[in-house]
Amino acid sequence: MLTRALFLIFLALALPQAYAGEAEPTADDVALEKRVMAVSEELRCLVCQNQTIADSHAELAIDLKNQVREKLRQGMSEREIVDYMVERYGDFVLYRPLVKSSTWLLWFGPFILLLVAAGVLVAKLRQRRKAMQEAPKLNADDHARAESLLSGTDNGAKS
Repeated sequence: MLTRALFLIFLALALPQAYAGEAEPTADDVALEKRVMAVSEELRCLVCQNQTIADSHAELAIDLKNQVREKLRQGMSEREIVDYMVERYGDFVLYRPLVKSSTWLLWFGPFILLLVAAGVLVAKLRQRRKAMQEAPKLNADDHARAESLLSGTDNGAKS
């Protein structure tokens, strides 16, 4: 009974410590951080490649976010920063690359592949249907033999 009471007292004292409030923003300038995040969501992490630098915790992504922050503090616009990053790292740094002649395969390749696969499937199905139509028909003796094999009454004799 005493251990139970001590345990409940411990829980009552520990409960306020376990309650976590909402995190305070760490940046001095909240508006600047919103702009940094907006630009960071447009840029791909060059290490992770399937994340934006806003979502990535890689060292390079953190460095790129710091560069974006500095450029914004220097007065560059979001568009100028994205253009600077593209000039420095190429179109690959864009999380949503632009549609242009060098990225057509990226944007339209999956659809072309899907159309080719559908065309191959249709051709194979037509080929199979044609083969089924050209297959030799069973005569009466072959049909009777198949029936006996399926019913299990065939005793192994050939007709």
